[in-house]
Amino acid sequence: MSLQLLQQVTAFIWQEGDMLDHGEYDAWLSLWSEKGVYVIPINPTEEDFENSLNYAYDDAHMREKRVVRLTGGESISTSPAPRTVRTLSRFRVLYEDAEYVTVRCAQNLREFRKDSLKHYSADIVYELERAGDGFRIQRKLIRLINSDDALAGIGYIL
Repeated sequence: MSLQLLQQVTAFIWQEGDMLDHGEYDAWLSLWSEKGVYVIPINPTEEDFENSLNYAYDDAHMREKRVVRLTGGESISTSPAPRTVRTLSRFRVLYEDAEYVTVRCAQNLREFRKDSLKHYSADIVYELERAGDGFRIQRKLIRLINSDDALAGIGYIL
């Protein structure tokens, strides 16, 4: 693994987090490969996401629907819209070849909504598809450290 690759994937992931915190959802959708999957499992050790219960298991169609709900004003969980700031750190390239790069990092996200400040921590694994000089998200796996606890309604994209 090269330092240049680590810098490239880190910059890409930071950009994605900034887009989410600033509500740039159309730009965020463009970061995904056509067959990309957004996964938030309930069971912290689950590996078979297709055959288990998840908080989210979104293909392209479901990601678009999620964005419509967030921006359409019809979802009670997004009115008023939450404000978020996320910190992404501890980047580690787990795998790379000519087509794909797998990266694990930590995310700490703060949400402020209705006079309440909440905190969510997670390990995130990104499976990135190389696309020219950049990347497309093939899979984003978000393992909340308290995923098997009772969670309040999350009205934004982790």
